[in-house]
Amino acid sequence: MDAKEILKQYGIPLPVMKTVKTKQDAVDAAKAIGYPVVLKIHSSTILHKTDVGGVKLGIENEYQLREAYEAMEKRLKNGIDGFLVQKMYEGHYVIAGMKRDRQFGPVVAFGLGGIFVEIMKDVSLRIAPLTGKDADEMIKEIKTYPVLAGARGGIKADLALLKDILMKVSRLSVEHPEIKELDLNPVVVNAKEAVAVDVRMIE
Repeated sequence: MDAKEILKQYGIPLPVMKTVKTKQDAVDAAKAIGYPVVLKIHSSTILHKTDVGGVKLGIENEYQLREAYEAMEKRLKNGIDGFLVQKMYEGHYVIAGMKRDRQFGPVVAFGLGGIFVEIMKDVSLRIAPLTGKDADEMIKEIKTYPVLAGARGGIKADLALLKDILMKVSRLSVEHPEIKELDLNPVVVNAKEAVAVDVRMIE
């Protein structure tokens, strides 16, 4: 079961991206998508791509893209199946996900995302299925909620889009009991869009 295909079925926004196998394909993909882009390794065995240097953000031109591609290919050649070229999204990094508990069933999580999720542990939890009230409370419970709300003149996140993603993760988790874990990390959210930039699913 392909994680991205399931997310598409539930209307969870995914980034503009292309899977490539060669450096020239990566260059062509970046031109089609438009800079800045992100380059990521495509691997079925490496779960935390950032930890092994398998993600390069904010690539502004072809020279930087070729340089990043060559460095990753040289360092990680035995663990990768190809590369992903993605559009670069600016905004807040949050996580939305689900873990199936033996006692409670699917438990939906929301919190601070990106590389700090396991360090900061700023996460709220609810048992699925969620109500709209549950989703609203989850968003407002995290310590970093004021940042999402645009504190100190920062980017104000569209909270309705985050709520929509949480509700869809909840419905997905109820309708697909074979999925044990689902992590959308990060979801990049700003005033106009919320996009599940990376996804990890365990059946």
